[in-house]
Amino acid sequence: MLEASAQLDKRTSDFINTLRRSDVRGNWGEVQLRRVVELAGMLPHVDFTEQDSVRDADGNVLRPDMTVHLAGGRTVVVDSKVALAALLEAFETDDEAVRAERLAAHARHVKKHVDDLAGKRYWDQFDAAPEFVVMFVPSEAFYQAALEQDANLQEYAYGKRVFIASPTTLVAMLRTVAHAWREDALAKNAQQVLVAGKELHSRLSVLGEHLAKVGRSLEGATKAYNATVASLESRVLVSARRFGQMQQIEAELESPAQVSAEPRMIAAPELTD
Repeated sequence: MLEASAQLDKRTSDFINTLRRSDVRGNWGEVQLRRVVELAGMLPHVDFTEQDSVRDADGNVLRPDMTVHLAGGRTVVVDSKVALAALLEAFETDDEAVRAERLAAHARHVKKHVDDLAGKRYWDQFDAAPEFVVMFVPSEAFYQAALEQDANLQEYAYGKRVFIASPTTLVAMLRTVAHAWREDALAKNAQQVLVAGKELHSRLSVLGEHLAKVGRSLEGATKAYNATVASLESRVLVSARRFGQMQQIEAELESPAQVSAEPRMIAAPELTD
């Protein structure tokens, strides 16, 4: 039991020491961001794109961690920021004065991230982006510790057009986005159904005209056929039978039957208008 506890403490210590490196913190924040987005049910390259590259007015390359695609072609930029060094130092010290100073430094670091992110003005670099950017803080504890030191942090960020989002907040936001996607898809489908319905109605009307012409032609053909049969019976077959009797031909000449069925005319107003 003691050995397992010692191993856990060592792994925790190793993890904390690893997170002291800025590049590792950045990668860890990006991984957490991806996990949150996938947890919200979004798909890469469909609902969001990672590491989009754009250039600002000065030609500098900007590469936010993620761009989330909204309904209507709009885009929300999300950047992961991990302010952790001062917070780790605050947790490790037993000196209350040092802890207080490190916690205050942690709040300043988060605020500095807000300033840096606001300075990139992503809303000017991406088409159809709203005039704000989301700063993702990959732990509720990191964000809460900063808020405890600076209660006006969120309001300050709002003033800079930066929305600070913890994992819980970001999941809620992304699920709202996903819901908007579904509503937009339903609206588009409804519009397509309306267009298809109008087109079907128009085509049925044209088809009705063609069927009416076919019906009139069938009616005329039936009358012509019956008139021909009547002429055959009254004029031709009478003479042919008399001739057969003179030649002593026993085979009978059968009279073709007249057609009694008439084509049914279309009565539906949708097809006759």
